[in-house]
Amino acid sequence: MQTFVLVVHIILAILMIVLILIQHGKGADAGASFGGGGAATVFGADGSASFLTRATAILTALFFVTSLTLAIFAKKQTTNAYSLNTAPVTTTVPAKTTETSPTAPKTGE
Repeated sequence: MQTFVLVVHIILAILMIVLILIQHGKGADAGASFGGGGAATVFGADGSASFLTRATAILTALFFVTSLTLAIFAKKQTTNAYSLNTAPVTTTVPAKTTETSPTAPKTGE
């Protein structure tokens, strides 16, 4: 699931970059009046601004949602990595006791 959200996040970022670069800046209107060719656009004279701004707003909202989702995934991974629930359990085995044989001489006698 995390990989899918990451792929969607990257695609949204690329699409946002493309849409933002396609849009005209606020100063482009003054240049168009001097023969910039701004009257012949693909979406009509007025339609391109509203379409591109709506598409950018939708992509920005989706990018925000995927960013939050990836942050939640990262938080869960960090929590699981430092949790005591996932710590390896070690068991200790009691040491074998060595018994002295009854025929062996005792020390100190």
